[in-house]
Amino acid sequence: MAGTLALSTLLVLPLVSAQAVGIPDAHPQLVTYKCKANGGCQAQDTSVVIDFTFHSVHEKNSSTSCYNGSVDTSLCPDTEMCTQNCVVDGAANYTEFGVTVAGSSLTMHQYMTVKGETEVTSSRLYLLDNASQNYAKLQLLNQEFAFDVDVSTLVCGMNGALYLSEMDLTGGRSTSSPAGAAYGAGYCDAQCPKQAWFNGAVNTQDLGACCNEMDIWEANALSTQLTPHPCTKPGIYGCSSDDCGSNGVCEESGCGFNPYGLGLHNYYGYGGRIDTSKPFTVVTQFLTNDNTTTGTLSEIRRLYVQNGTVIQNAVATVAPFVGTDSITDKYCANADSGFASRGGLKTSGEALDRGMTLVFSIWNDNSQFMNWLDSGNAGPCNSTEGNPSIIEQTAPYTSVTFSNIKWGDIGSTYKSTRRAW
Repeated sequence: MAGTLALSTLLVLPLVSAQAVGIPDAHPQLVTYKCKANGGCQAQDTSVVIDFTFHSVHEKNSSTSCYNGSVDTSLCPDTEMCTQNCVVDGAANYTEFGVTVAGSSLTMHQYMTVKGETEVTSSRLYLLDNASQNYAKLQLLNQEFAFDVDVSTLVCGMNGALYLSEMDLTGGRSTSSPAGAAYGAGYCDAQCPKQAWFNGAVNTQDLGACCNEMDIWEANALSTQLTPHPCTKPGIYGCSSDDCGSNGVCEESGCGFNPYGLGLHNYYGYGGRIDTSKPFTVVTQFLTNDNTTTGTLSEIRRLYVQNGTVIQNAVATVAPFVGTDSITDKYCANADSGFASRGGLKTSGEALDRGMTLVFSIWNDNSQFMNWLDSGNAGPCNSTEGNPSIIEQTAPYTSVTFSNIKWGDIGSTYKSTRRAW
């Protein structure tokens, strides 16, 4: 990884990089908590930063854009010239991206009304450690992660996601590219997206940005899925056309656990066992074979808390998963044919041990209408109501709120007065 620079240092460096810094980023302060079994939960000094592509990247000493959906090749024909020509400004007002933060609560809107016109946001944010200006390092092996969520306005076709990505914690920061994590650089996931920027530099080689991904929460009000996506290589990896995709370094499909798809049609949804018309707490536990933080990931277990009651995860009723209520290698052998070949839970656990970045996003899907999440065998939505044009017309208010984000020892992040088993 590139060396760490404090933000105060970054601001005095010469503007000579595609990620040299101009206007500082606002970084809305989001309170999060780290918990211990016998020590309670301590507030963390954290904030959020929006993805680099939402920032203004422009010619040095000019308002001419170096990036407007795609890189201007006259200013950035290669990395060296882009370094000489361009500078990035921080986001000054996050409400322009549909993002509001208050204390420990983060709300993300898919649509914003600007001068009477509806604009799509589809924002993506990362949790930032304020002291280092690196992404907060979450190491969750034999730990649990909890948060409160309100998905009540997330209609069919929407996805309010919270997940982990094994990004370079510095965002690719270096002396020649000093913006890094403080400006949302360095995104990667198991889908190996090909983006204009790759880990802090202009992506002149058209590389896919691959890395281990743990989808803790992909959901709307009608359906939800928990999915590990292992990759055979650690950290961020640049794949070319011959090693991206279904035969590549990462398992794109992943080993998903979707209650509806496993036969529980009344478990999650409006009025369901998990009643999505109201907020609830989601707890995900990453258990090891020897119950230590040095062991091998052997099980991913889910709990919910609503109205003071701990609710056990859905128990599958469809073959070959009958009786299953968590993600194990045995479950994944039947759920995803490519999971074991990418290293299975062991590989996902190694990424959790090394440390991953927390990502928040809200989006919908112009190509598949999010059918993989909430339609057919996956959920109760029909095949077309997830069309973004329909969502924009019928539910422009759609949003997700994440709050009270906590991680730490097993059993330390949530409280209850009753248990429903």
